Amino acid sequence: MTVADLLTAHHLIPVVVVTDAAQAQPLADALIGGGLPVAEVTLRTEAGLPAIKALAGRPEILLGAGTVTTAAQLEQAVEAGARFVVSPGFSPRLAERAAELAVPLIPGAVTATEIQAALEHGIDLLKFFPAATSGGAAAIKALGGPFRQVSFVPTGGIGPANLAEYLRLPGVAAIGGSWMVPTAAIRQGAFGRVRELVAEAVAQAAGIVREVD
Repeated sequence: MTVADLLTAHHLIPVVVVTDAAQAQPLADALIGGGLPVAEVTLRTEAGLPAIKALAGRPEILLGAGTVTTAAQLEQAVEAGARFVVSPGFSPRLAERAAELAVPLIPGAVTATEIQAALEHGIDLLKFFPAATSGGAAAIKALGGPFRQVSFVPTGGIGPANLAEYLRLPGVAAIGGSWMVPTAAIRQGAFGRVRELVAEAVAQAAGIVREVD
């Protein structure tokens, strides 16, 4: 299966912020224990890359790097062991470098112009960010009309209360979010709580019925 297929099968992508690379291994255990062996480790902190390196030795984790905004960061993330890369917006340079390194890039795109630019670079799995302030599920549904070949990963402002309205759309591959991996809980070492939240999110996602396209 491709990375896109795996992400679609899991329905959810935990967006993780770590402040200490030592948090990586117990976090991985919590994700696996909760039934969601996926992690998008953001590069928002200095611990991001070291955490990716620490998790690279866990092949059971589908490991990605998030908040990648430059080609240099993309290269570092891939070298550290990331199997996919997520950027908040679309950049031709990032798309070209990702293609050169043969690593899947999921760039942010919320307008028709951005989507067309991504498609011209052969990218049809796109991050819809920030989802809640960019039209939400209604916007994704509308964009799915002219861009039926595109799959979206909405992120930003999504949680248990509105998860279903996104995930039920046929054009949504998976949901990205941090509600099941709260930074405070990770920082405090409350990995039992993280595991509970992950398990709850997995159960909720599994019960959502997709709309017929």
